[in-house]
Amino acid sequence: MEDIMMNIEFLQKYAMTGIWETEDLRSYKTDLLLMAQQEQKKFKPLKKEMYSGNKIQIIDFFSGAGGTSLGFAAVNDIIPIFDFLGGCDINKFSAESYAHNFDTPVINRDIIELAEDKEELIKVLDTIGYDKMKPTILIGCAPCQGFTSHRKKHWNEEDDHRNNLVNVFADIVSFIQPIAFVMENVPEFLSNRYWKYFYAAKNRYEQEGYIVKENIYNAASFGVPQERFRSVVIGMKKEFILPEGYLEPKNYKTVREAIGALKPVAAGVADPSDPMHKSAAHKKSTIAVLKQVPHDGGNRPAGVGPACLDRTKGFSDTYGRLYWDRPSITITHYARNPASGRYTHPEQDRGLTAREAALLQSFPIGFEFLGKSDDVYRQIGEAVPPLFSAGIAIDMLIEILSVEPTKQQLKEGPQSIEKPVSSSYSSVIAGIKTKRKEELYG
Repeated sequence: MEDIMMNIEFLQKYAMTGIWETEDLRSYKTDLLLMAQQEQKKFKPLKKEMYSGNKIQIIDFFSGAGGTSLGFAAVNDIIPIFDFLGGCDINKFSAESYAHNFDTPVINRDIIELAEDKEELIKVLDTIGYDKMKPTILIGCAPCQGFTSHRKKHWNEEDDHRNNLVNVFADIVSFIQPIAFVMENVPEFLSNRYWKYFYAAKNRYEQEGYIVKENIYNAASFGVPQERFRSVVIGMKKEFILPEGYLEPKNYKTVREAIGALKPVAAGVADPSDPMHKSAAHKKSTIAVLKQVPHDGGNRPAGVGPACLDRTKGFSDTYGRLYWDRPSITITHYARNPASGRYTHPEQDRGLTAREAALLQSFPIGFEFLGKSDDVYRQIGEAVPPLFSAGIAIDMLIEILSVEPTKQQLKEGPQSIEKPVSSSYSSVIAGIKTKRKEELYG
Protein backbone atom coordinates (compact mmCIF):
# COMPACT_ATOMS: atom_id res chain seq x y z
CA MET A 1 0.00 0.00 0.00
CA GLU A 2 2.89 2.33 0.80
CA ASP A 3 4.34 1.77 -2.66
CA ILE A 4 0.97 2.53 -4.26
CA MET A 5 0.67 5.82 -2.36
CA MET A 6 4.19 6.79 -3.41
CA ASN A 7 3.25 6.09 -7.01
CA ILE A 8 0.09 8.20 -6.69
CA GLU A 9 2.08 11.06 -5.15
CA PHE A 10 4.50 10.90 -8.07
CA LEU A 11 1.61 10.89 -10.54
CA GLN A 12 0.03 13.91 -8.88
CA LYS A 13 3.25 15.93 -9.06
CA TYR A 14 3.96 14.82 -12.61
CA ALA A 15 0.44 15.72 -13.83
CA MET A 16 0.60 19.14 -12.21
CA THR A 17 3.82 20.11 -13.98
CA GLY A 18 2.09 20.24 -17.36
CA ILE A 19 5.29 18.83 -18.87
CA TRP A 20 4.03 15.47 -20.05
CA GLU A 21 5.09 12.59 -22.29
CA THR A 22 8.45 12.14 -20.54
CA GLU A 23 7.58 9.01 -18.52
CA ASP A 24 5.87 5.67 -19.13
CA LEU A 25 3.10 5.54 -16.51
CA ARG A 26 1.15 2.56 -17.84
CA SER A 27 2.08 0.28 -14.96
CA TYR A 28 -0.02 2.54 -12.70
CA LYS A 29 -3.30 2.03 -14.58
CA THR A 30 -4.86 -0.78 -12.56
CA ASP A 31 -3.96 0.61 -9.11
CA LEU A 32 -5.20 4.05 -10.11
CA LEU A 33 -8.45 2.61 -11.48
CA LEU A 34 -9.19 0.59 -8.36
CA MET A 35 -8.60 3.65 -6.17
CA ALA A 36 -10.75 5.86 -8.38
CA GLN A 37 -13.59 3.34 -8.35
CA GLN A 38 -13.50 3.25 -4.56
CA GLU A 39 -13.61 7.04 -4.42
CA GLN A 40 -16.49 7.10 -6.88
CA LYS A 41 -18.72 5.34 -4.35
CA LYS A 42 -18.43 8.43 -2.11
CA PHE A 43 -19.66 10.83 -4.81
CA LYS A 44 -21.81 13.80 -3.90
CA PRO A 45 -22.85 16.57 -6.32
CA LEU A 46 -19.78 18.66 -7.07
CA LYS A 47 -19.14 22.35 -6.57
CA LYS A 48 -17.34 24.27 -9.28
CA GLU A 49 -14.56 25.38 -6.96
CA MET A 50 -13.64 21.73 -6.39
CA TYR A 51 -12.23 21.37 -9.92
CA SER A 52 -12.25 24.79 -11.62
CA GLY A 53 -8.90 25.63 -13.16
CA ASN A 54 -7.71 22.03 -13.48
CA LYS A 55 -5.47 21.46 -16.48
CA ILE A 56 -7.68 19.40 -18.85
CA GLN A 57 -11.13 20.63 -19.86
CA ILE A 58 -14.00 18.15 -20.25
CA ILE A 59 -17.00 18.86 -22.50
CA ASP A 60 -19.62 16.13 -22.67
CA PHE A 61 -21.90 16.03 -25.73
CA PHE A 62 -24.97 13.73 -25.65
CA SER A 63 -24.16 13.81 -21.95
CA GLY A 64 -27.30 12.25 -20.53
CA ALA A 65 -27.22 12.60 -16.77
CA GLY A 66 -23.41 12.39 -16.81
CA GLY A 67 -22.39 8.73 -16.49
CA THR A 68 -19.28 9.15 -18.63
CA SER A 69 -18.20 12.38 -16.95
CA LEU A 70 -18.67 10.68 -13.58
CA GLY A 71 -15.82 8.34 -14.49
CA PHE A 72 -13.56 11.32 -15.12
CA ALA A 73 -14.72 12.89 -11.85
CA ALA A 74 -13.58 9.78 -9.98
CA VAL A 75 -10.08 10.34 -11.36
CA ASN A 76 -10.12 13.85 -9.92
CA ASP A 77 -10.40 12.39 -6.43
CA ILE A 78 -6.94 10.88 -6.94
CA ILE A 79 -5.32 13.26 -9.42
CA PRO A 80 -7.10 16.66 -9.68
CA ILE A 81 -6.67 17.10 -13.43
CA PHE A 82 -10.12 17.52 -15.06
CA ASP A 83 -12.17 20.72 -15.30
CA PHE A 84 -15.82 20.03 -16.17
CA LEU A 85 -17.21 22.76 -18.42
CA GLY A 86 -20.62 21.28 -19.18
CA GLY A 87 -22.82 18.51 -20.46
CA CYS A 88 -24.92 19.12 -23.58
CA ASP A 89 -28.09 17.09 -24.07
CA ILE A 90 -31.26 17.57 -26.11
CA ASN A 91 -33.33 16.22 -23.23
CA LYS A 92 -34.19 18.85 -20.62
CA PHE A 93 -34.06 16.59 -17.57
CA SER A 94 -30.81 14.94 -18.62
CA ALA A 95 -29.17 18.33 -19.14
CA GLU A 96 -30.45 19.51 -15.76
CA SER A 97 -29.27 16.37 -13.97
CA TYR A 98 -25.79 16.87 -15.40
CA ALA A 99 -25.69 20.53 -14.41
CA HIS A 100 -26.96 19.71 -10.92
CA ASN A 101 -24.31 17.05 -10.25
CA PHE A 102 -21.35 18.86 -11.82
CA ASP A 103 -22.29 22.46 -10.98
CA THR A 104 -22.13 23.57 -14.61
CA PRO A 105 -24.47 25.67 -16.78
CA VAL A 106 -27.48 23.83 -18.21
CA ILE A 107 -26.87 23.14 -21.92
CA ASN A 108 -30.20 21.87 -23.19
CA ARG A 109 -29.36 22.07 -26.89
CA ASP A 110 -29.49 20.02 -30.06
CA ILE A 111 -25.93 19.21 -31.10
CA ILE A 112 -27.00 19.20 -34.76
CA GLU A 113 -27.89 22.89 -34.50
CA LEU A 114 -24.58 23.66 -32.80
CA ALA A 115 -22.60 21.80 -35.44
CA GLU A 116 -24.42 23.60 -38.25
CA ASP A 117 -24.20 27.06 -36.69
CA LYS A 118 -20.66 27.68 -35.48
CA GLU A 119 -21.60 31.10 -34.09
CA GLU A 120 -24.06 29.38 -31.75
CA LEU A 121 -21.44 26.81 -30.84
CA ILE A 122 -18.98 29.59 -30.01
CA LYS A 123 -21.61 31.27 -27.81
CA VAL A 124 -22.12 28.02 -25.90
CA LEU A 125 -18.37 27.54 -25.52
CA ASP A 126 -18.04 31.10 -24.24
CA THR A 127 -20.89 30.57 -21.79
CA ILE A 128 -19.26 27.53 -20.22
CA GLY A 129 -15.80 29.14 -20.00
CA TYR A 130 -14.01 27.18 -22.70
CA ASP A 131 -10.35 28.19 -23.13
CA LYS A 132 -8.93 27.18 -26.51
CA MET A 133 -5.41 27.43 -25.09
CA LYS A 134 -6.02 24.60 -22.61
CA PRO A 135 -6.06 20.88 -23.50
CA THR A 136 -9.57 19.51 -23.90
CA ILE A 137 -11.19 16.07 -23.99
CA LEU A 138 -14.53 15.74 -25.80
CA ILE A 139 -17.04 13.04 -24.90
CA GLY A 140 -19.58 12.09 -27.57
CA CYS A 141 -21.77 9.11 -26.66
CA ALA A 142 -24.51 9.51 -29.28
CA PRO A 143 -27.92 7.83 -28.76
CA CYS A 144 -27.59 4.13 -29.50
CA GLN A 145 -31.10 3.37 -30.79
CA GLY A 146 -30.09 4.02 -34.39
CA PHE A 147 -27.57 1.19 -34.26
CA THR A 148 -29.02 -1.56 -32.07
CA SER A 149 -29.81 -4.93 -33.60
CA HIS A 150 -33.11 -4.89 -31.69
CA ARG A 151 -34.25 -1.96 -33.80
CA LYS A 152 -36.23 -3.95 -36.37
CA LYS A 153 -37.87 -1.12 -38.25
CA HIS A 154 -36.27 1.36 -40.67
CA TRP A 155 -32.98 -0.55 -40.92
CA ASN A 156 -32.59 0.62 -44.50
CA GLU A 157 -33.15 4.31 -43.85
CA GLU A 158 -29.64 5.58 -44.48
CA ASP A 159 -30.55 9.08 -43.38
CA ASP A 160 -31.53 8.02 -39.86
CA HIS A 161 -30.68 11.12 -37.85
CA ARG A 162 -28.99 9.04 -35.15
CA ASN A 163 -26.49 7.75 -37.70
CA ASN A 164 -25.83 11.32 -38.78
CA LEU A 165 -25.07 12.23 -35.17
CA VAL A 166 -21.77 10.35 -35.48
CA ASN A 167 -20.61 12.72 -38.19
CA VAL A 168 -22.15 15.70 -36.42
CA PHE A 169 -19.88 14.94 -33.46
CA ALA A 170 -17.00 14.77 -35.95
CA ASP A 171 -17.89 18.34 -36.95
CA ILE A 172 -17.57 19.43 -33.32
CA VAL A 173 -14.24 17.60 -32.92
CA SER A 174 -12.95 19.23 -36.10
CA PHE A 175 -13.88 22.68 -34.80
CA ILE A 176 -12.57 22.35 -31.23
CA GLN A 177 -9.54 20.14 -31.97
CA PRO A 178 -9.34 18.40 -28.57
CA ILE A 179 -6.26 16.46 -27.52
CA ALA A 180 -8.50 13.40 -27.28
CA PHE A 181 -12.09 12.28 -27.69
CA VAL A 182 -14.13 9.23 -26.75
CA MET A 183 -17.35 7.76 -28.16
CA GLU A 184 -19.39 4.91 -26.67
CA ASN A 185 -22.20 3.00 -28.35
CA VAL A 186 -23.78 -0.42 -28.84
CA PRO A 187 -21.57 -3.10 -30.48
CA GLU A 188 -23.63 -2.87 -33.70
CA PHE A 189 -22.10 0.59 -34.21
CA LEU A 190 -19.07 -1.33 -35.53
CA SER A 191 -21.13 -3.81 -37.57
CA ASN A 192 -21.42 -4.30 -41.32
CA ARG A 193 -24.73 -2.49 -41.30
CA TYR A 194 -23.37 0.77 -39.86
CA TRP A 195 -19.68 0.53 -40.63
CA LYS A 196 -19.91 3.13 -43.38
CA TYR A 197 -21.05 5.77 -40.89
CA PHE A 198 -18.28 4.95 -38.48
CA TYR A 199 -15.67 4.63 -41.23
CA ALA A 200 -16.62 8.01 -42.72
CA ALA A 201 -16.16 9.64 -39.32
CA LYS A 202 -12.91 7.75 -38.70
CA ASN A 203 -11.49 8.90 -42.02
CA ARG A 204 -12.31 12.46 -41.13
CA TYR A 205 -10.64 12.15 -37.73
CA GLU A 206 -7.52 10.71 -39.33
CA GLN A 207 -7.41 13.58 -41.79
CA GLU A 208 -7.46 15.90 -38.77
CA GLY A 209 -4.35 14.16 -37.42
CA TYR A 210 -5.96 11.75 -34.93
CA ILE A 211 -5.07 8.12 -34.39
CA VAL A 212 -8.41 6.37 -33.91
CA LYS A 213 -8.92 2.98 -32.29
CA GLU A 214 -12.02 1.01 -31.44
CA ASN A 215 -12.95 -2.12 -29.53
CA ILE A 216 -15.92 -3.87 -27.92
CA TYR A 217 -15.99 -4.32 -24.15
CA ASN A 218 -18.11 -6.00 -21.52
CA ALA A 219 -18.60 -3.41 -18.76
CA ALA A 220 -18.62 -6.30 -16.27
CA SER A 221 -14.86 -6.66 -16.79
CA PHE A 222 -14.48 -3.18 -15.26
CA GLY A 223 -16.42 -4.02 -12.11
CA VAL A 224 -19.95 -3.13 -13.27
CA PRO A 225 -22.41 -5.70 -11.83
CA GLN A 226 -24.02 -6.09 -15.23
CA GLU A 227 -23.36 -7.78 -18.58
CA ARG A 228 -23.27 -4.78 -20.89
CA PHE A 229 -21.37 -5.04 -24.17
CA ARG A 230 -20.45 -1.71 -25.74
CA SER A 231 -18.23 -0.34 -28.47
CA VAL A 232 -15.72 2.32 -27.46
CA VAL A 233 -13.92 4.58 -29.93
CA ILE A 234 -10.99 6.72 -28.76
CA GLY A 235 -9.01 9.26 -30.75
CA MET A 236 -5.76 10.98 -29.80
CA LYS A 237 -3.15 12.97 -31.66
CA LYS A 238 -0.50 10.47 -30.59
CA GLU A 239 -0.07 6.71 -30.48
CA PHE A 240 -1.80 5.05 -27.51
CA ILE A 241 -3.03 1.78 -26.00
CA LEU A 242 -6.74 1.02 -25.62
CA PRO A 243 -8.37 0.36 -22.22
CA GLU A 244 -8.42 -3.17 -20.83
CA GLY A 245 -10.76 -4.69 -18.25
CA TYR A 246 -9.26 -6.18 -15.11
CA LEU A 247 -11.81 -8.82 -14.08
CA GLU A 248 -12.19 -12.36 -15.40
CA PRO A 249 -15.77 -13.70 -15.77
CA LYS A 250 -15.48 -15.84 -12.62
CA ASN A 251 -14.83 -12.64 -10.64
CA TYR A 252 -17.57 -10.43 -12.13
CA LYS A 253 -19.56 -8.43 -9.59
CA THR A 254 -23.03 -9.76 -8.89
CA VAL A 255 -26.57 -8.55 -8.37
CA ARG A 256 -26.30 -9.53 -4.70
CA GLU A 257 -23.20 -7.37 -4.23
CA ALA A 258 -24.95 -4.42 -5.86
CA ILE A 259 -28.45 -4.46 -4.36
CA GLY A 260 -28.55 -7.22 -1.76
CA ALA A 261 -28.35 -4.80 1.18
CA LEU A 262 -31.36 -2.71 0.13
CA LYS A 263 -34.54 -2.92 2.19
CA PRO A 264 -37.39 -5.04 0.77
CA VAL A 265 -40.18 -2.93 -0.73
CA ALA A 266 -43.58 -3.85 -2.16
CA ALA A 267 -44.49 -2.92 -5.73
CA GLY A 268 -45.20 0.81 -5.97
CA VAL A 269 -44.18 1.53 -2.36
CA ALA A 270 -41.08 3.65 -1.71
CA ASP A 271 -38.51 3.07 0.99
CA PRO A 272 -39.15 5.96 3.43
CA SER A 273 -35.41 6.65 3.62
CA ASP A 274 -34.83 6.55 -0.16
CA PRO A 275 -37.47 7.86 -2.62
CA MET A 276 -35.58 6.27 -5.53
CA HIS A 277 -36.03 2.84 -4.01
CA LYS A 278 -39.51 2.45 -5.47
CA SER A 279 -40.73 0.21 -8.29
CA ALA A 280 -43.65 0.66 -10.62
CA ALA A 281 -47.07 -0.10 -9.15
CA HIS A 282 -47.85 -3.22 -11.18
CA LYS A 283 -51.28 -4.50 -12.14
CA LYS A 284 -52.66 -7.36 -10.06
CA SER A 285 -52.36 -9.62 -13.12
CA THR A 286 -48.64 -8.81 -13.40
CA ILE A 287 -47.98 -9.55 -9.74
CA ALA A 288 -49.95 -12.80 -10.08
CA VAL A 289 -47.56 -13.86 -12.84
CA LEU A 290 -44.48 -12.85 -10.85
CA LYS A 291 -45.57 -14.85 -7.82
CA GLN A 292 -45.33 -17.99 -9.95
CA VAL A 293 -41.81 -17.30 -11.22
CA PRO A 294 -39.21 -19.28 -9.20
CA HIS A 295 -36.81 -17.18 -7.14
CA ASP A 296 -33.18 -16.46 -8.07
CA GLY A 297 -33.05 -16.58 -11.85
CA GLY A 298 -36.33 -18.35 -12.47
CA ASN A 299 -38.22 -18.17 -15.76
CA ARG A 300 -41.94 -17.66 -16.35
CA PRO A 301 -43.54 -21.11 -16.29
CA ALA A 302 -45.26 -22.22 -19.50
CA GLY A 303 -48.94 -21.40 -19.45
CA VAL A 304 -48.48 -18.50 -17.03
CA GLY A 305 -49.09 -14.97 -18.25
CA PRO A 306 -50.04 -13.82 -21.76
CA ALA A 307 -50.61 -16.80 -24.06
CA CYS A 308 -48.74 -15.10 -26.90
CA LEU A 309 -45.47 -15.60 -24.99
CA ASP A 310 -45.81 -19.37 -25.37
CA ARG A 311 -46.54 -19.15 -29.10
CA THR A 312 -43.54 -17.01 -30.02
CA LYS A 313 -39.84 -17.69 -29.61
CA GLY A 314 -37.52 -15.03 -28.23
CA PHE A 315 -39.40 -14.17 -25.04
CA SER A 316 -37.70 -16.56 -22.62
CA ASP A 317 -36.51 -13.69 -20.41
CA THR A 318 -39.91 -12.00 -20.18
CA TYR A 319 -41.03 -11.88 -16.53
CA GLY A 320 -37.79 -13.68 -15.60
CA ARG A 321 -35.97 -12.97 -12.36
CA LEU A 322 -32.38 -11.80 -12.01
CA TYR A 323 -29.90 -14.24 -10.50
CA TRP A 324 -28.49 -13.17 -7.13
CA ASP A 325 -24.97 -14.41 -7.75
CA ARG A 326 -24.46 -13.41 -11.36
CA PRO A 327 -24.20 -10.04 -13.05
CA SER A 328 -27.45 -8.45 -14.17
CA ILE A 329 -28.53 -8.46 -17.79
CA THR A 330 -28.13 -5.14 -19.62
CA ILE A 331 -30.04 -2.41 -17.82
CA THR A 332 -32.20 -0.26 -20.09
CA HIS A 333 -34.90 2.33 -19.45
CA TYR A 334 -37.36 -0.60 -19.46
CA ALA A 335 -35.82 -2.07 -16.30
CA ARG A 336 -38.90 -1.26 -14.23
CA ASN A 337 -41.11 -3.46 -16.42
CA PRO A 338 -40.90 -7.26 -15.92
CA ALA A 339 -42.71 -7.74 -19.25
CA SER A 340 -39.71 -6.18 -21.03
CA GLY A 341 -37.16 -8.81 -20.04
CA ARG A 342 -35.40 -10.35 -17.06
CA TYR A 343 -36.07 -7.32 -14.87
CA THR A 344 -37.85 -8.97 -11.94
CA HIS A 345 -36.21 -8.82 -8.52
CA PRO A 346 -34.55 -12.15 -7.56
CA GLU A 347 -37.01 -12.69 -4.70
CA GLN A 348 -39.52 -9.85 -4.44
CA ASP A 349 -42.58 -9.84 -6.72
CA ARG A 350 -41.93 -6.65 -8.66
CA GLY A 351 -39.75 -5.02 -11.28
CA LEU A 352 -36.57 -3.18 -10.39
CA THR A 353 -36.70 0.05 -8.43
CA ALA A 354 -34.91 3.10 -9.81
CA ARG A 355 -32.31 2.71 -7.05
CA GLU A 356 -31.68 -0.91 -7.97
CA ALA A 357 -31.35 -0.03 -11.65
CA ALA A 358 -28.93 2.79 -10.80
CA LEU A 359 -26.78 0.55 -8.59
CA LEU A 360 -26.68 -2.15 -11.26
CA GLN A 361 -25.49 0.58 -13.61
CA SER A 362 -22.84 1.35 -10.93
CA PHE A 363 -24.13 4.84 -10.12
CA PRO A 364 -23.13 5.84 -6.59
CA ILE A 365 -25.90 6.45 -4.05
CA GLY A 366 -24.95 10.14 -3.89
CA PHE A 367 -25.65 10.86 -7.57
CA GLU A 368 -28.92 12.78 -7.91
CA PHE A 369 -31.28 12.37 -10.87
CA LEU A 370 -33.79 15.10 -11.71
CA GLY A 371 -37.20 14.62 -13.29
CA LYS A 372 -40.16 12.30 -12.88
CA SER A 373 -39.95 8.52 -12.59
CA ASP A 374 -39.99 7.97 -16.38
CA ASP A 375 -37.18 10.50 -16.80
CA VAL A 376 -35.07 8.91 -14.07
CA TYR A 377 -35.36 5.37 -15.48
CA ARG A 378 -34.49 6.69 -18.94
CA GLN A 379 -31.43 8.56 -17.66
CA ILE A 380 -30.25 5.47 -15.82
CA GLY A 381 -30.81 3.07 -18.72
CA GLU A 382 -29.17 5.29 -21.33
CA ALA A 383 -26.07 6.06 -19.25
CA VAL A 384 -22.54 4.78 -19.63
CA PRO A 385 -21.90 2.88 -16.37
CA PRO A 386 -19.67 5.12 -14.23
CA LEU A 387 -17.33 2.29 -13.16
CA PHE A 388 -16.80 1.49 -16.84
CA SER A 389 -16.22 5.14 -17.71
CA ALA A 390 -13.69 5.39 -14.87
CA GLY A 391 -11.69 2.70 -16.64
CA ILE A 392 -11.87 4.66 -19.89
CA ALA A 393 -10.92 7.91 -18.12
CA ILE A 394 -7.91 6.37 -16.36
CA ASP A 395 -6.66 4.86 -19.59
CA MET A 396 -7.03 8.09 -21.53
CA LEU A 397 -5.30 10.16 -18.84
CA ILE A 398 -2.35 7.79 -18.49
CA GLU A 399 -1.94 7.61 -22.28
CA ILE A 400 -2.05 11.42 -22.53
CA LEU A 401 0.58 11.80 -19.80
CA SER A 402 2.87 8.97 -20.94
CA VAL A 403 5.46 8.68 -23.65
CA GLU A 404 4.17 6.89 -26.72
CA PRO A 405 4.01 3.11 -26.34
CA THR A 406 6.67 0.87 -27.83
CA LYS A 407 5.90 -1.49 -30.69
CA GLN A 408 5.99 -4.37 -28.20
CA GLN A 409 3.51 -2.64 -25.88
CA LEU A 410 1.17 -1.99 -28.81
CA LYS A 411 1.42 -5.62 -29.85
CA GLU A 412 0.65 -6.89 -26.34
CA GLY A 413 -2.17 -4.42 -25.63
CA PRO A 414 -5.84 -4.65 -26.71
CA GLN A 415 -6.12 -4.52 -30.49
CA SER A 416 -8.35 -2.19 -32.45
CA ILE A 417 -11.20 -3.70 -34.50
CA GLU A 418 -10.28 -2.98 -38.11
CA LYS A 419 -13.11 -4.88 -39.80
CA PRO A 420 -16.86 -4.73 -39.12
CA VAL A 421 -18.38 -7.23 -36.72
CA SER A 422 -21.56 -9.21 -37.29
CA SER A 423 -24.68 -7.11 -37.84
CA SER A 424 -26.41 -9.42 -35.37
CA TYR A 425 -23.86 -8.93 -32.63
CA SER A 426 -26.56 -9.53 -30.05
CA SER A 427 -26.58 -13.14 -31.25
CA VAL A 428 -22.80 -13.29 -30.81
CA ILE A 429 -23.17 -11.95 -27.26
CA ALA A 430 -25.84 -14.55 -26.52
CA GLY A 431 -23.42 -17.25 -27.63
CA ILE A 432 -20.66 -15.84 -25.42
CA LYS A 433 -23.00 -15.81 -22.41
CA THR A 434 -24.27 -19.34 -23.07
CA LYS A 435 -20.74 -20.74 -23.28
CA ARG A 436 -19.68 -18.92 -20.11
CA LYS A 437 -22.83 -20.08 -18.29
CA GLU A 438 -21.92 -23.68 -19.09
CA GLU A 439 -18.33 -23.15 -17.91
CA LEU A 440 -19.15 -21.31 -14.67
CA TYR A 441 -22.51 -22.69 -13.58
CA GLY A 442 -22.80 -26.04 -15.31
